[in-house]
Amino acid sequence: MLLKTALMVDLRWRTKRPDGRDTLKIGIICPYSLTLPGGVQDQVLGLGRALRNRGIDARVLGPCDGAPPDAAVTPLGNSIPTSANGSIAPIAPDGPAQLRTVRALREERFDLLHLHEPLSPGPTHTALVMHPAPILATFHAAGESAAYKYMQPIVRSLSSRIDGACAVSEQARLMARGAHMKSDIVVDIVFNGVEVARFANAQRSPTEGPTILFLGRHEPRKGLRTLLEARSELPSNVHLWIAGVGPETEELRSHFGDDGRTHWLGRITEAEKLRRMRAASVFCAPALGGESFGIVLLEAMAASTPVVASNIDGYRAVVRDGKDAILVPPGEAGALAQALRTALFDDVERNRVIASGQERCHELSMANLAGLYVDKYQAMLANVTT
Repeated sequence: MLLKTALMVDLRWRTKRPDGRDTLKIGIICPYSLTLPGGVQDQVLGLGRALRNRGIDARVLGPCDGAPPDAAVTPLGNSIPTSANGSIAPIAPDGPAQLRTVRALREERFDLLHLHEPLSPGPTHTALVMHPAPILATFHAAGESAAYKYMQPIVRSLSSRIDGACAVSEQARLMARGAHMKSDIVVDIVFNGVEVARFANAQRSPTEGPTILFLGRHEPRKGLRTLLEARSELPSNVHLWIAGVGPETEELRSHFGDDGRTHWLGRITEAEKLRRMRAASVFCAPALGGESFGIVLLEAMAASTPVVASNIDGYRAVVRDGKDAILVPPGEAGALAQALRTALFDDVERNRVIASGQERCHELSMANLAGLYVDKYQAMLANVTT
């Protein structure tokens, strides 16, 4: 039976289509602006590159506030910042974006659609309504969703049009199940992938001494306040790079000040992120909760930077405490300061964590994730041909 399925999929791939192409064509749809930083956006773009490296015709569709980030992206218009899950989501629920989505799906004639955060308002909703090809959905978010709660009838109807589903963590799977999906759809756990070479080969930003990097939106759940409190317990030669902005930025800057060793970087480009990640002595993720999968931890490990993070569910889906990272209770500045001192100055522990992190990030590479998804695409298309 397995051989029969494999042969049917292989025949589908190798037979010329009416338009003359003989390769699988996948449409990857992201509801969030692809020109703004974000974990889902990074996953979508990275997966597209990894699939194309495998010879698959993968095209990414999503909102873009400016020029598309690469040639394989179809822009669907500008985004509208919207409060979601304790943060701000740059989505595009407006009419013009949906019309562009309809046109793109009609013109591209994808063999399969891969929707990320499929129940977020905007292009993913439109794709579910049209359903021009089998649909695989990947859920990223964890926690509670106002959209799921207050748009329950619409969400329930749209979720019934999903043909296969994945979630990046158990927490994300629970949230997907809360969307009242069809009971017969299995939500498989997958991982978020990291493009190891992009981080391992990045140039380093100059540093002035031992340096901690924080990267994230300045909002309570990201735990920046805890890190700033811990900073006061560290030696005076330790520098802190704080990338990002948010509703807490001005209050935190006013309260903790800038002593020449705390550097408020504001929004940084992807290129600068790579350089800072590669140069930092430690990457710190002090989030208090609400994280589905800590992809940024994988990025730091790929850059050979030791990780100190909060011991929360979303991060435990990525790292093993005491192996790939040093995890501490969320919100405890004293414990965080002690862990940072270990990662900065205990060479034996530091080198051990770096080596284990390298092993872990290769296990969870984007190339391996692409292979996992290709298997799922094949299985779904085989079901269509039977």
